[in-house]
Amino acid sequence: MKLLVHDYCGHPFQVHLSRQLAIYGHDLAHVYFADNPGPKGMLAGRPGDPPSLRFVAITLPAMVSQTNLLARRFNDVTYGRRLAQLITDLKPDAVISSNTPTEAQDAILKTCTSRNIRFIYWLQDIYSVAVSKLVTKEFGIAGRIAGRYYKRMDRRHFRASDAIVAITDDFVPLVRSWAGETANISVIENWGVLEDINVGVKDNHWARQHGLNAGFTFLYSGTLGRKHNPGLLLRLAATFEASDARVVAVAQGVGVRCLQEAKSAQGLGSLTLLPLQPAEDLSNVLATADILVAMIEPDAGTFAVPSKVQSYLCAGRPILLAAPKENLASRTVTIARAGIVVDPSDEAGFLTAAHRLKEDPILRQELGANARAYAEATFDIRTIANRFEALLTTPSRRWSPASTLVSTHEHSRA
Repeated sequence: MKLLVHDYCGHPFQVHLSRQLAIYGHDLAHVYFADNPGPKGMLAGRPGDPPSLRFVAITLPAMVSQTNLLARRFNDVTYGRRLAQLITDLKPDAVISSNTPTEAQDAILKTCTSRNIRFIYWLQDIYSVAVSKLVTKEFGIAGRIAGRYYKRMDRRHFRASDAIVAITDDFVPLVRSWAGETANISVIENWGVLEDINVGVKDNHWARQHGLNAGFTFLYSGTLGRKHNPGLLLRLAATFEASDARVVAVAQGVGVRCLQEAKSAQGLGSLTLLPLQPAEDLSNVLATADILVAMIEPDAGTFAVPSKVQSYLCAGRPILLAAPKENLASRTVTIARAGIVVDPSDEAGFLTAAHRLKEDPILRQELGANARAYAEATFDIRTIANRFEALLTTPSRRWSPASTLVSTHEHSRA
């Protein structure tokens, strides 16, 4: 089957899925937005890749500020047109689209519908709910109006999709109410790329390059956006300012500016800020940590799941997570017994947990081992790819694909 897997962000595990589907024999184009500043996966051919796999980077000639909401909408519309034209040119049998802004998703879905291309909506977060909660907090009634607009679009997109993949059961009630009872909804949780993230040693070449191979390190890796609270990292750095510990944020996003300004104003020598690193270095970046830190704001816990936790699990390090207990990331860390979870509004509890982990090396070793064991037991890409592949042949609301796939039982995929 001719497939197009689109991940706006270019994250690691989406690339991982594309590689496996190509190994299964599909002619696959993996498309991503090269101008997006977030963490990236292995987005280039490497030894062992099937010849049927190719990577397509979309760029915009005149990117405008992503922090301005109106400007961002302009980018999203332009991007959607670019991707819609690419779909028209490539003529795939099916499109799997992930992490896509609503305005861009609209153009993609309309193109697929008009050309009888099967469309699978891979729902990483509920964008319209994010707008309603986070933008309303900043812009008041204008944010509420924008939220209602995007909710109508999301509802229409869910109803038009041939299948919806939600990353958590928590999304299903809302998606079902918007998509209708006949919607084909599956839950496939995100995963970490075990093959690319090893349980490395702290004293590695990346750590030495940045002077982080000695001393105790709390490390945050990934995006620091509106749904994260950089204040927790600041308080952590301030708390350990007089100790041998440091807080390292390998990050991008609006929260990084907050950290930069506070580091300068407060003279926080214990806070180290680095830009996102190449995907090839991620394993060593995470291995540099004694404790890996993640967070998500209370309001964001209902519409998003911090996917960095899955990479953290692969790294085999203890996790300090500030997130609502109902969030999937909290449940995962708890079930895996891979770290300590605290409420994101409980700053004192967060710092207490940090002290506890720092002072107990045996606990850190146990939690880290549990993390890797959970990842190895759960993140089997063949099992995950089989589930996605099955969605390519399930009955569609609009059509049945002309291509016939070999049954998964006929592949060597166990």
